[in-house]
Amino acid sequence: MANTRKMLERVPEGKAEYKPHEKSMTMGRLAGHVAELPSWAKHTLEVEVLDLQPGHTCYTATSTAEMLKKFDQYVVEAREKIAAATDADWQKIWTLKFNGQTIMQMPRLAVMRGVVMNHLIHHRAQLGVYLRLNEIAVPGMYGPSADEAQFWKAGGK
Repeated sequence: MANTRKMLERVPEGKAEYKPHEKSMTMGRLAGHVAELPSWAKHTLEVEVLDLQPGHTCYTATSTAEMLKKFDQYVVEAREKIAAATDADWQKIWTLKFNGQTIMQMPRLAVMRGVVMNHLIHHRAQLGVYLRLNEIAVPGMYGPSADEAQFWKAGGK
């Protein structure tokens, strides 16, 4: 979560409507999605069926400060739920529905790995591309980024 927060901290004010392609999310929506994904860990452990309805709206970041506040809150809540979960809790089947129609069902453990964690990592990487396309230094996630790796500029010495 510390790496994700570093990425979110770089989201600039005034670029919420930026998108690299007409089929892409706006930067505000993408950053908001990254910020809200830790809340899915909490929801995964609180409910066994999530039934989204037509008209459901997703969080779109309108300011970096507000987005970081939400992200920090969601991370705390997620950690509390994860710490309290039992092995039996992780094995319960979790269902995602849209307007009553089942979209997917799987054990909560699989939801946490595939839908929460992998999904977060995927969209965090997308956000890094949005930042790069806007000439904003990208923080390293698994070591220094090209913006942080000074030894690359020195020819590897």
